[in-house]
Parts: sequence; C-alpha cells; structure tokens
Amino acid sequence: MNGDTAVDLCVIGAGSAGLSVAAVAAQLGVRTVLIERGDMGGECLNTGCVPSKALLAAAHSAHSVRSSGRFGIEAAEPRVDFAAVGRHVHGVIAAIAPHDSVERFEGLGVEVVRTEARFLGPRRLAAGNRTIAARRIVIATGSEPAIPPIPGLDGVPHLTNETIFDLKELPAHLLIIGAGPIGLELAQAFRRLGSSVTVVEAATALPHDDPELAGGLVGLLKAEGILLYDRTKIIAAERTAAGIALTVEGQQHRIEGSHLLIAAGRKPRVETLDLDRAGVAHGPQGITVDRRMRTTARGVFAIGDVAAGGPRFTHAASYQAGIVIRNALFRLPAKADYTALPWVTYTDPELAQVGLTEAQAREQHGDGVAVTRFPLADNDRAQAERTTEGLIKVVALGNGRILGASILAPRAGELVHLWALAIGQRLRLSHIAGMIAPYPTLGEIGKSAASEFYKPKLFSRWTRRAVRVLGWLP
Repeated sequence: MNGDTAVDLCVIGAGSAGLSVAAVAAQLGVRTVLIERGDMGGECLNTGCVPSKALLAAAHSAHSVRSSGRFGIEAAEPRVDFAAVGRHVHGVIAAIAPHDSVERFEGLGVEVVRTEARFLGPRRLAAGNRTIAARRIVIATGSEPAIPPIPGLDGVPHLTNETIFDLKELPAHLLIIGAGPIGLELAQAFRRLGSSVTVVEAATALPHDDPELAGGLVGLLKAEGILLYDRTKIIAAERTAAGIALTVEGQQHRIEGSHLLIAAGRKPRVETLDLDRAGVAHGPQGITVDRRMRTTARGVFAIGDVAAGGPRFTHAASYQAGIVIRNALFRLPAKADYTALPWVTYTDPELAQVGLTEAQAREQHGDGVAVTRFPLADNDRAQAERTTEGLIKVVALGNGRILGASILAPRAGELVHLWALAIGQRLRLSHIAGMIAPYPTLGEIGKSAASEFYKPKLFSRWTRRAVRVLGWLP
C-alpha cells in the first residue's frame, strides 16, 4: 500500500445515504474521504425527490385555481408559464443544495474527491490519479433509470427523471411508461400543468400498495383526464411526424404523443466499480448485503438504492446509514428492520403506506386479522375543504395490535407518521382511540378508524345489558 492515502472510512457516493454516513463519521473524529463523480446531493436533490415535489407544488397551485368554483370563487383558466415553472423547480434545488455542498462537508472535516471510484482490491480504491486504502468502505452509489427492452426504443428520443426537469416547453402529449410512484406523480403534475397524459403499465399500478386504496387513487387520476393502460405490454416504439408512437398488444393499438418519459423502475449503479476485485457479490438487483448492511467483503458496506433487496427510498437510505454507523464505528450489531418503514406516493391526494397491507397480513396471520376503515367523507375538516375522496384503512390483530395502515388523503404523508410510530412501538388501536385529537383536523380519521374497531364490542348486547344492570346501583 505504499503511496496510498490511508483513511479510516471511505464513502463512495454523495447522495442521501453517503452524505449521512460521511457527516456523522467526520463529526465523530473519523478520518473520512467522500468520493463523488457527479453532483453533490445525488438523485434525490437533483433529479428525484426535490424537483418532483417542486413540480407537483406548481401543478397543485394551477389545479387550485382551476377548481376554485367549488368554493364559490370564479377564476379564469390559469396561464402556465412553463419556463417560469422550471425556474421555480431549479430554484428549490439551489436553495437546498448548500446543505449537501462540498463546502459544507469540507467544513465538517470530510475530504471530498470529485472523481470516479473503482476497486483495486480488498478495501483499496482508485480515485482518479490517487489510490485510497480504507479500514471501512461504504458503497452508496445509488441507482439510475432502467430502460425496458422494447423493440425500437433505442431509436426513440425519451426522457427519464434525470432529464425531464430540464424541459423548456410543456409537452403537448406526454407518454409515460410505468405506473409506479414516479410515473403517476409526474403524470398528474404534467396533466395539471396542461399536458395530455397517457400512462402505460405492463403490470399493475402501484403494486406495492394496498390494492383497494391504489385503485381509488387510479380512479381519481383518470377522472382528471389521465389515460392509464395497465396490464398492457408495449411491443414496439417508433418516431412519428408528431413525436413518438407506442404499439401495444391488443389489435396492434397505437398510442401517439409528443414526448416519452420512461419511469419503469431503477437499476443499481455498479458497472464501473470493479466489485469483483474486492470480493463484493452483486447481481441485477444490486449488491448483496445482510441486515447489518455488510457485503460479502470484510469491512465493506452497501446502503441506499445500490443495496439489493432493500427499499429504495431516501428515508430508508438515511436509516441504513445509521445502521452502518453503529456497525462500522461503534461495533454494535445493529440490524435493519423495515417493519415500520412508511412510504408515500405524492399525488393529490397522497397515498401513504406503512407496515403490512391487508393481503400481507392475512397471509401471515390468517383469520386473526381485523380490518377497520374510516372514509374522508365522514371527516368534518375534509368536508370543509371539499377533499372528501379517500379513506384510512388499518390492519390489526384481534387484540388490536396494529400491523399496517394505508391512507389515501391530502397530505397522507404527514398523517402516516403516527402509524409508523404505533407499529414501531407495537401499540394497539386502543392507544389511538384514547388519544385526544384536535378538532377539526384530517388527522382525526386515525382516531375514528381506531374507534370503529371497538364499536361492535362497545355496543354489543352484553355491554348494553351491563349498562342496564349498573344503572340500578345507587
């Protein structure tokens, strides 16, 4: 290792996962090198969570103007300046970027190397014209859009989440391949901004969410004018005079549009790492890790989207970073547990899920599962705001222990926090039913759903008889 730069910790990738590890390690006095070949902040800041939510906020504003008549307020159809919308999106990125910047991390004591990394051997890396030997290495290189093997697609101009936020003009008709969270969020955003939108999905929309609530959301998106073909295989893609055409199964039906967005999943970024030289096992789904986020190579960890088998969310990556810190630096045998991991599709209304869906719960617990629901239409705040489409659905054991919750509602991502805590702490519905909730709030639907669970017992024949007997007491 003569001539190597020797460090305690080397982190490859400056996305959410890598930055979390590097920041904590440096502040603990660990000599840390962070290697990043692209933009600081990774996908989440530059081409994922942040720009998509900024675009959705603009689209929501346009929709609010368009739908203000339900409150007795007449407004003209909004004029969308798409170039200004783009400036808003990139302005949001710029406002958050300093938190992930080279300057901030160097201020924390991290040495930031802006180049590509590849393994030379166990715990030894090449970074540009340098070699780095590290006691511990964390691979956090993230993922990139997966391009499906559709005949003709390689000859058709297409967008991904890495390029769509750089559009200068609003698409006349946006075709989207994929009805996962990314596809549906952007479908609604562009539809509300004025584009025609068609979504094609080979399987089922939002397959990881509860089908009852996912189906409700799909119905609402269709009501806004989004065309959605699920269980539809695309057999060809081609250029046309107007833009792009997709040929789908079923009498060779053609769908034509001006722009094409591919949102058909992700693949891990591992190609340039030379993982085999370090003995790091990997496959199409990413790097093999155990519950402690350890790879098959001693002293090497993998977290975030590049890790196989785990959830691909920014908050999951940050959680995994904490697991690595405890294992690599404190030598504590911490293990990842996703039992109470929530996720959200940020459409309007939002769809949030934590814990088991009803189908998963019944598969694990059989007839011991109870389901309780409460519709938004019965919530006073939802009525006041004319946002009554949606519900909360809670899955529990017969004793009331909460197994999972699904919420279709405005700001469902804010409402799901309570249920993540409840599942993580193994609480019962009685704890939620006994909570004092402020009135009128959307959050009351949680208390109402919990109370629904106990109504059959509360108003049973035996309870009524007990009340009559107790009424005779002095």
